Amino acid sequence: MQDPRELGDPGTAAFQLEKYPFYLLNRLVSRYNLVIEARLKAIGIDIPYWRVLMVLGEKSPRSVGQLAEAAVIPLSTMTRIVQRMVTAKLVACRPLERDNRVVKVTMTAEGKRKLSEARTITAPVYAQIIQGFSIEDFEHLTNSLDQMHTNLEVLVPGRRNGDSAAGTESRIPIS
Repeated sequence: MQDPRELGDPGTAAFQLEKYPFYLLNRLVSRYNLVIEARLKAIGIDIPYWRVLMVLGEKSPRSVGQLAEAAVIPLSTMTRIVQRMVTAKLVACRPLERDNRVVKVTMTAEGKRKLSEARTITAPVYAQIIQGFSIEDFEHLTNSLDQMHTNLEVLVPGRRNGDSAAGTESRIPIS
């Protein structure tokens, strides 16, 4: 049996696209986003809003940089998303007391309501995705994905020894 890691290595003659983990991940995320996007649109939000609400639902307030990193959205894009979400009254921004250059973002009551609605309509998608996975298989999958993410850290341009965007902030008008 051939080593499947070799089959997924684009640097080998044995490379097979169907064994390349990043192709498989992109294909999965693309299909997932198609399904989720339609459901979120029905309640008046998009995927970036949902990602921000999910991140804030786990821990709030967060700085814009922390939101960008957790939601895996570039900082400049996150700044625009947060501005639109303030206008939509889903989040509120306030300067950090000890450093008014840093803006903290929190969910409003409307944001919490939208998050609850989004969780309700996306939960069946999650249930479908994990159907057939044992607890052990699912744990192995998430651990493997986390290990791949960790392995890539040393190759990320502009990062040294785990530096992150968490300390990077952007100015957002406070409403």
